[in-house]
Amino acid sequence: MAGADEQRETWGAFREVVNMTPSALEKWLATEDSRAAGQHKDGGESTGHASGRAIVEILRKKKGDLSEADYAHMRKVVGYVRRHLAQRPSGDVRDTRWRHSLMNWGHDPLQDG
Repeated sequence: MAGADEQRETWGAFREVVNMTPSALEKWLATEDSRAAGQHKDGGESTGHASGRAIVEILRKKKGDLSEADYAHMRKVVGYVRRHLAQRPSGDVRDTRWRHSLMNWGHDPLQDG
């Protein structure tokens, strides 16, 4: 099990990259654009879409109720969002698969400062 310092660090990084509220993320996940974005294994749900559902659950939990699996997923989310942000395409990203994929992971790049 991760120590308290590592959990604090993970929580802080997660809250830094996840800038969508649980309700906004849930609403997004219900859209066709959300379902179409990301990598689909065997024609099923994309990895990012499944991640988004897990993020909603994590955001709705009390911090003290988070499991080691939750913290592992939070670290995965932080890594994905940071890598993906570094690949930002040029121009207007409003209606791009790049943005849609990030939104599945709880980050809307249009909400950045």
